[in-house]
Amino acid sequence: MRRGISIAAAVTVIALSATACGSSDNSSSGKPKDPKAVSGTITYWDTSDAATEAPTYKALIQQFEAKYPKIKVNYQNVPFTDVEQKFKSAAKSGKGAPDVVRTDVGLMAEYASLGYIAPLDGTPALQNASDFNSGPMNTAKYNGKTYGAPSVTDTLGLLYNKDLFKKAGISKAPTTWDEFVADAKTIKKKTGAYGTYLNPDSYFLLPLLYSNGADMADPSAKKITISDPPAVKALTTAKQIDDEASMKVDFANAYQNMQTAFKDGKVAMLIQGPWSVSDDLTGSAFKGKEDNLGYAPVPAGAGGKAQAPTGGHNLAVYQGSTNLDASYLFTQFMTSTASQVTIAEKTGTLPTRKSAYTSAVLANAKIAGFKPILEQTARPRVALPQVGSLFTPLAQNYVKILQGDESVKAGLDTTAKQFQQLLPGYSIG
Repeated sequence: MRRGISIAAAVTVIALSATACGSSDNSSSGKPKDPKAVSGTITYWDTSDAATEAPTYKALIQQFEAKYPKIKVNYQNVPFTDVEQKFKSAAKSGKGAPDVVRTDVGLMAEYASLGYIAPLDGTPALQNASDFNSGPMNTAKYNGKTYGAPSVTDTLGLLYNKDLFKKAGISKAPTTWDEFVADAKTIKKKTGAYGTYLNPDSYFLLPLLYSNGADMADPSAKKITISDPPAVKALTTAKQIDDEASMKVDFANAYQNMQTAFKDGKVAMLIQGPWSVSDDLTGSAFKGKEDNLGYAPVPAGAGGKAQAPTGGHNLAVYQGSTNLDASYLFTQFMTSTASQVTIAEKTGTLPTRKSAYTSAVLANAKIAGFKPILEQTARPRVALPQVGSLFTPLAQNYVKILQGDESVKAGLDTTAKQFQQLLPGYSIG
């Protein structure tokens, strides 16, 4: 449980800052060197899937080294589940950290607050920054500075089975949570399939919170808001969906069962992300008939606006790197339009640059389906260093609420008190 930067961490931050300022790879004026003059070896930690995505990144690195023959890249594929603790441990000790790391957007605020990553404003890493979509770009900001270059992005949307909708006499995806519940009941009555499968993970609760004007906390007011009336409304709606619209949730294996039920046509609609589509298309409901998979924004709530969290990955530069100029150039290259087009075409992940949505990229139905969803509804999670830790108590109490072990208000009151332990100095409500 973090109550602020420890003395050891603070000393490390000072040391990292001194190292970065004194790096021989930076000009004394603070301006980047002529790219042709930059040399050195940098280490890159890539968290992409080692089998399906990493080959594309390795090929791009070969192109980078051909363009900048004085720079060598030490590529290391680090499992996504391991990279957070591995990077924090290395950065804190000042030993073994990579020069550039591919990081989940939800970790940016924490890394920046600890002084582990360098601000990129004014560096080559953010070349043509206005071309980045605002949703991904906002995930890279903390306290008015930009600490990452958006690489790939995603969000949550509504995936649905068009055939089941047609059989139920429903012509379009629901645009409100009330319509979502009503459509789910109609689908069950007319087709026998369930309307939805509620994912009990707290990340998938965010669209309900956001669309009802709620959030976990308000940093500007230093207030915990998870038990405020808008959040109570959001959780009440989630409980209603579970009780009235969802296939029975197996809490021990919810995600896998949810996926199986949807792709096999036993469930008509899910709140899901683009990462699930490849799996969806292997099921009997969609295999060989990709056009049966529909894409729509998440429904709107009492707040009147459909909103979902922006996910994905940014490239961040280690504050203590002794090769900052090379790291900036590498980050620039890997997040350029050309690189993002290649990554999108080869891996099916969504680009963060507007210019990367070429006709060839948009030929991928998943990318074409999620592009307007990203533009219409994606928003960053609350910019708190502790945001990742907040999801654990929220998830625990969310499950208790869904299972009927706690009332909505009591569960959220408990969550707020647990948040207060993670957010010292914050008041409740």
